[in-house]
Amino acid sequence: MEDRVVSQEYKLLVQGASKSYGTGKRRLDVLRPVDLAVKPGEFVTLIGPSGCGKSTLFNIIAGLEEPDAGVVAIDSERAGRAGKSGYMLQQPLLLPWRTVEENVMLGLDVRRVPRNLAQDEARTLLNHFGLSEFAQHYPDTLSGGMKQRVALLRTVLFNREFLLLDEPLGALDALTRLSLQMWLLDLWQEVHASVLFITHDVREAILLSDRIYVLSARPARVLRMVEVDLPRPRTQEQLTQEPALSLERELVRLLLKEQEG
Repeated sequence: MEDRVVSQEYKLLVQGASKSYGTGKRRLDVLRPVDLAVKPGEFVTLIGPSGCGKSTLFNIIAGLEEPDAGVVAIDSERAGRAGKSGYMLQQPLLLPWRTVEENVMLGLDVRRVPRNLAQDEARTLLNHFGLSEFAQHYPDTLSGGMKQRVALLRTVLFNREFLLLDEPLGALDALTRLSLQMWLLDLWQEVHASVLFITHDVREAILLSDRIYVLSARPARVLRMVEVDLPRPRTQEQLTQEPALSLERELVRLLLKEQEG
């Protein structure tokens, strides 16, 4: 099949992607045919039961695994190799022997960007997002929230056009998480990235997203796609108002029904 498979309308298009492991009685179906899309500049979130296959789907989109069937395309080209997205897992995974600045530069180093240019980009981003005073600190001196900020900036510099964020705020305490949600929105709006995001927090999904895909229990399929019709810029106060509360009730009902079923 040709590499160019879809129109330029989408940053990401997943059509009929499926995945299983093993054979015979040991066969484990992880993804049923899944269809989803992310338009340029959109913030799209996946929610679903634990272990349903969200991370497997991310690995396929990131080019770390191959689907058994279907098409996954980024910028109208098959996503068959790593490096076409910035991919961040739940844990920050900062390198302890590198400073904050050097950790943020990591993706540029991998891409063999000249060091002086990489430093300039890292320093500009650190300064813009209020982290320049920590540039020469090492990860073990940082709080959990600060480590996540550094890891997010590193991900942006690796590929600022398309970000895969797999529960990047999941391990934080409640107050730090609220702060990071707003910080992430500022970052997204500043760099104009397309984002596919995983969370188990329904309110977080509503606060951040343009659209939300609800996935079933394993093997994952799309139960529903909902538009988040809340004005931007978003605020935490919007989550206490009826449009957000109604959407939260709908999503929680779907998830509970799927978990019980």
